[in-house]
Amino acid sequence: MNTTSALASQPLTQKVSPRVSQSVFDGSRLRVVLLVDVYDGAQQQFLEAYEQLCNQVASVPGHVSDQLCQSIENPSQWLITSEWESAPPFLTWVNSEDHVRMVEPLHSCVRDTRSLRFHVVRETGGPAVDAAAGTRGLQAAPRIGDGVIRHALTFTVKPGSEETVAKILSDYASPEPRVDDTTRLCRTSLFMHGNRVVRAIEVRGDLLAALRHVSRQPEVRAVEEAINPYLEQDRDLNDPESARVFFTRAALPAVHHVTADQEDPAGQRLALCYPVRSGCGLQLAQLLAQQDEAAADDPRSPVLRSTIFQRDDVVVRLIDVRGGLDAGGLALSLGLRDPGKGAELTRLLDGDVCADGGAPTDGDLTRFLELTRMELVTDRRSPDA
Repeated sequence: MNTTSALASQPLTQKVSPRVSQSVFDGSRLRVVLLVDVYDGAQQQFLEAYEQLCNQVASVPGHVSDQLCQSIENPSQWLITSEWESAPPFLTWVNSEDHVRMVEPLHSCVRDTRSLRFHVVRETGGPAVDAAAGTRGLQAAPRIGDGVIRHALTFTVKPGSEETVAKILSDYASPEPRVDDTTRLCRTSLFMHGNRVVRAIEVRGDLLAALRHVSRQPEVRAVEEAINPYLEQDRDLNDPESARVFFTRAALPAVHHVTADQEDPAGQRLALCYPVRSGCGLQLAQLLAQQDEAAADDPRSPVLRSTIFQRDDVVVRLIDVRGGLDAGGLALSLGLRDPGKGAELTRLLDGDVCADGGAPTDGDLTRFLELTRMELVTDRRSPDA
């Protein structure tokens, strides 16, 4: 087995760092809960669409089982639970074009959905079940979070329109940060890399409620309408189906986050968009997660926080670092100081990161940043975030 294959098949660590507030790479089993609100009178249509979907999902690698439940109080409310060997195969499937096509029959009979994903931490059952299962596939320890949900959206614009789009995206009034009594927008950072746009958001409370709140704001709606002519993927925000497909494809989930220290008021926020070799996005995200966990325990590291977003071969790393980075600190924060890790990194990238094709050196730092560093368009925080 080559190094890359071994990396993809092994748990990230045997002991989960208490600093990690989110990670999909610990090898734990995953439980997915989908809450579904079905249109009145469409229950039979929904059941038939689900059975068709269920037959297709059964052959997806990593899928273990699923269960469909109907509310005893409200027949319009349904619950779908599924179990997966681990989070990565589920994310690979749910972010794929196959998934977009599979769920199309559900759209005409479903009013609303909400998806929740959980790693399995503890499991109880009869003695025979407990003896057979043990702790296999269970999350080793509870993680310590900071109450912030991190998510990103990404899309591409037509080549040649980058400057115009950047101007539109930077010139808008920030939406009201308070969503409701329990949900608040904390920070929105928007970057561009070539014709790719990445909008990273931080939310306390309910992410879905926050996204809906933002989408309804007149100032945000005006910006979205203004960039429509420049998008590579057409969308019509007045057509719920068109908007849903666009934002489904634009979702860029956070697959790993680590916080090493408190924020530095003089610090910098950087974003890197990695040029990934075809089919290596998940492996690269896992390698970066390993580097981030190691950096969190390294007192020399200037990284305060790091979040890795990944969908297929789109991998973006958002980094908060202490101010005044020198070349050595920057190389350390980018995971380029360790020759072995640096060489593994270059094998997963599509581009000449190093002049000799080996492990990156200080002389390759400029080349690496030219390939990966995104341009900051805007970074806005709520006053009491």
